[in-house]
Amino acid sequence: IASIDKVRDELSKNKDDLQFWIDANLNDDFWKDTSTVLHEYGLVAAWAASKSTHYKPKAINEFLDAAEADAWLIAYALKHKLTIVTYEVSAPDGKSKVKIPDVCDQFKVLHVNTIQMLRNLGEKF
Repeated sequence: IASIDKVRDELSKNKDDLQFWIDANLNDDFWKDTSTVLHEYGLVAAWAASKSTHYKPKAINEFLDAAEADAWLIAYALKHKLTIVTYEVSAPDGKSKVKIPDVCDQFKVLHVNTIQMLRNLGEKF
């Protein structure tokens, strides 16, 4: 289980309990460097830009904002053939937000929710 530097950057904007927990419990090697996935990011960005007749401009701009992690997360998973864990639910007809599962489906990147991840890992409580 790992994440990317862009997610860390998003989470560090808020100085809240989650940020304090992250600082206390996650090592630097948990956060993967996205500078290695520029080609894949370009593919994801080009796909999003090509959807200008489907998504509202605000949705595409938000998705492609370099400070936002979603496109980078998909690019990282695409390059390294990883599975993304997300609470987002596919909404292919939605226009106001580019959803992670919908982009993953376009690039054949596997995605699961947290419960599915725990089942896949064989975790029991």
